[in-house]
Amino acid sequence: MKLRPALALAATLLLAPNFAQAGETLDRVLSTKVLNNVVVDDYPPFTFIDKDNKLAGFDIDVAQAVADKLGVKAVNSVPGWEVITAGRWAGRWDICICSITPTTDRATVLDFIVQYYSSPAVLVVHKDETSIHSIADISGKRVGVGTGSSYEAYLDKTIQIPGEKAIAFPFENPVKVPSDETVNFQNLALGAGVRLDAIVANIATAKGHIDAGAPLKVVGQPLFGEPNWIAVDKGDAEWNAKIVEIIEGLRADGTLKAISEKWLGTDITRNDV
Repeated sequence: MKLRPALALAATLLLAPNFAQAGETLDRVLSTKVLNNVVVDDYPPFTFIDKDNKLAGFDIDVAQAVADKLGVKAVNSVPGWEVITAGRWAGRWDICICSITPTTDRATVLDFIVQYYSSPAVLVVHKDETSIHSIADISGKRVGVGTGSSYEAYLDKTIQIPGEKAIAFPFENPVKVPSDETVNFQNLALGAGVRLDAIVANIATAKGHIDAGAPLKVVGQPLFGEPNWIAVDKGDAEWNAKIVEIIEGLRADGTLKAISEKWLGTDITRNDV
């Protein structure tokens, strides 16, 4: 999928109110020597709790790389997805390197400043499933989605991604089951139709579970392109510009590619695909 430039998204963001003061965030980070990042902890391989009970994954490594460029310490918090996407952080956190997809609603309370990877949403079923071959087959089926995620909005047919083509919804009345995404995958692995019939998720997350031995499979075509951007609280242009500069530098010097290949076995961070 061709990654769009930020112009269309920026036009949307300019319509929303400003909350922060210019330079406030950068001044705070450089003064405290801490970059406070928000993440979720149930989204492997992007963020998860490892065997040592520590946060790990693609997003954690990207946050560390950004902190290194700033000369500060990265501290990752897990306040909850609904809290993250509500915006108005009031200085509690500085940045969301947390695999967030920009939507029209989210852009009213957050600034989406730079895309750092793209990976499509897909439909996942149990390996023994025989009646679901594509998204058109989920009508009346129990479909797991992460609570408050773009996948939940997709089943609600409300998702709008600025700068992306219109999304098709070739299904009617699925039984939406919002939950922790890790729990969704565990429930689907119990068997076809036992607790869930399918899951809508990111292809990289699905592949991670499948490669780890989960008895699942991806069916049909990708559902929609899912560009993931770094988000911040609204209104601090100086902070936004600094983060864009750092991310593009990490892309140019191969750091983002190396992190992606470490966690996903391929480069999903290119800005020309």
